[in-house]
Amino acid sequence: MRYDFTTAPSRKNKGSIKWDAMYQQQPSVPEGILPLSVADMELKNPPQIADGVGAYLKESVLGYTRPTESFYDAVVRWQKRRNGWEIQPDWIVDYPGVAQAFFHLVKFLAQPGEGVILLTPVYYPFYDAVRSSGRQLVTSELLYREGAYTIDFADLEAKARDPKNTVLMFCSPHNPVGRLWNREELLRVGEICLENGVRIISDEIHSDLILTDRPHIPLASLSEALAQNTVTCGAPSKTFNLAGMVTSFLIIPNPELRALIVERRGQEGISFCNMAGYRALEIAYNECEDWLEELLALLWGNRQLVVDFLEAKIPQIRPVPLEATYLQWLDCSGLGLSQDELEQLMQAAYWFTDPGAKFGSGGRMFQRLNIACPASALQDALDRLCSAVQRMGR
Repeated sequence: MRYDFTTAPSRKNKGSIKWDAMYQQQPSVPEGILPLSVADMELKNPPQIADGVGAYLKESVLGYTRPTESFYDAVVRWQKRRNGWEIQPDWIVDYPGVAQAFFHLVKFLAQPGEGVILLTPVYYPFYDAVRSSGRQLVTSELLYREGAYTIDFADLEAKARDPKNTVLMFCSPHNPVGRLWNREELLRVGEICLENGVRIISDEIHSDLILTDRPHIPLASLSEALAQNTVTCGAPSKTFNLAGMVTSFLIIPNPELRALIVERRGQEGISFCNMAGYRALEIAYNECEDWLEELLALLWGNRQLVVDFLEAKIPQIRPVPLEATYLQWLDCSGLGLSQDELEQLMQAAYWFTDPGAKFGSGGRMFQRLNIACPASALQDALDRLCSAVQRMGR
């Protein structure tokens, strides 16, 4: 391998959100323990990004900066190369973070009191974006059967048919359950929304992290009608570990919708992103695809490590099939523990993962494990969990 995927840099006392949370939760955590919660990686960034951004900053004036033609070109070519989706540069709207975009898009696309539909359990900022905006939270629970998730289309259609519900926040691939929706599922979601006048916010930030032989399909690429009805959210932040650069993009083919969002974005006081983030995106998309391929090889291996280990050592914990993202959803209900006892087990194992309840009531008795780390660190975490389970007599 050309790149180093065996070193986990220490982020202690460097302002890392999840590392600080780990030490706040357990100040005496032993050295060498990694938090495997929040969705950034315990891996080194592609070296081209640090080198390129450093050189760019040395030669630049650090003033107000907007994206250049090369920024738009990098996004266009990446979508064509990775997803087979031909987009136009003027469809792209830069945004300082996908999560921030969620909060604004809910307000831009739904009126106060209108309903926003979520397919749950789902990424927790979706809930926050709806609740904080004065819009109504409407949940359609995913069906969990025989260890796998599907969409309850009958329930989704019933919710979409209610004229008070005007927006669907859609996660594709889905975080936390790891589903890569297939073409038929995407077409049905799109059909339901089009038939009922429901706008779609499609979070596709994990679209580069595919762990099956099937490709990611952008929802808006399936038809012109869906392109006109969908705002697609993307970024290099999950793919290349660039969340701290707070630079993302929206793809909005509908010119009227795009003009509305740009206008409302300005009313929210947003006119540009981080200038270093613009450059980091360009370098990532133009120069770091080989790094991504090596990362995907690591993730394929780490996923299998989890599956094999749990099957052999802790069969009471069942990993949900991981088709995309680097976030392994674990069904811990077979341990026979209460919610509080499960959290005590996680603490005893020094497992700093995300409790499933954060993602909605359907996530109770689940844990979300971040596998974007060196294989040796993941093996160590699994060994600790096994020992903690044995000590509990489970």
